[in-house]
Amino acid sequence: MSESTKPLRVLVVGAGNMGSSHAMAYHTEDGFEIVGIVTKGKSKEVLNEKLGGGYALYSDYTQALEETKPDAVCISTYPDTHEAFAIQAMEAGAHVFVEKPIADSVEAAARVVAAAKRLNKKVVIGYILRHHPSWERFIEEAQKLGKPLVMRMNLNQQSDTAMWTLHRNLMKSLSPIVDCGVHYIDVMCQMVRSKPVQVNAIGARLTDEIPADNYNYGQLQIRFEDGSVGWYEAGWGPMVSETAFFVKDVFGPKGSVSIVAKDAGGTGKSDSIEAHTKTESLLIHHAELDGAERFAKEDTWINLNDEPDHQELCNREQRYFEKAIREDIDLTDHMQDAVNSLRIAFACDESVKTGNVVKL
Repeated sequence: MSESTKPLRVLVVGAGNMGSSHAMAYHTEDGFEIVGIVTKGKSKEVLNEKLGGGYALYSDYTQALEETKPDAVCISTYPDTHEAFAIQAMEAGAHVFVEKPIADSVEAAARVVAAAKRLNKKVVIGYILRHHPSWERFIEEAQKLGKPLVMRMNLNQQSDTAMWTLHRNLMKSLSPIVDCGVHYIDVMCQMVRSKPVQVNAIGARLTDEIPADNYNYGQLQIRFEDGSVGWYEAGWGPMVSETAFFVKDVFGPKGSVSIVAKDAGGTGKSDSIEAHTKTESLLIHHAELDGAERFAKEDTWINLNDEPDHQELCNREQRYFEKAIREDIDLTDHMQDAVNSLRIAFACDESVKTGNVVKL
């Protein structure tokens, strides 16, 4: 087997929802070989059993890096570890796949990007919607609506048990509108291809179970240079309403396009990871009126056949990671987009905490 076709030896760091899904991708894809799983707690044993056993398990990241000498490292830990783990992996000679957000501050994100350039390593960030054909079509259809665009999106999660534990842990370092918001800010930026100029955001702390300086509900608003505007809201916790947790809607001078997820957007689905990426169908509305000022065209439904589930999306992310390494893809724009969406999200965070409009 030649060096170019040998499986990439990957160290899996973190075994929560996303870490487990990425590990499953590495376990089933021919292009990868897992050389170890690293977690502090028992989740590595649970994941190892799920994968059929046999993988080396580690509690110490540094030891795992030294002993396995991987070609690549997959980081799906809490965001406050991303910078240190990513840079350590690259300095050990490995390429990096890191879950979003790339880091827990804009400065930390910039340091990860700088290390990738300095060490000539690939860094792919887990923006899963970029690998979803329906979301790609959603963006494409939005770009046909003229300018300015009005973009309306949310992801409110009514969570309990393990999911509430996960949310509480995430909020030790980030708010929902930063952790989740980077996905949808990235989508908005792709739709408008215009410079964001200012943000305004509000938030509320609805529980004493999170840090005093954080909030578990937030809504952000972005104004773009071309006149486009967008809002996004995210709430986490047992008190969150799921009545309207799934809004993905854009309109412009020529009409609108909406994701209509009749099943995934239904009752009891707001904390389902599977439901968060589901589209099911796109509804295209045409604004054109006839001589009698009635709609000249009927609404159009687009039902896409390629509707990957959450695991398949993770598989596609990892196939892209492999391709980026083997074909030496230039990831400059990919990394910069991740930093930019994080910069916008943190500006929104600043707006919540200060009560001020933040100019970008």
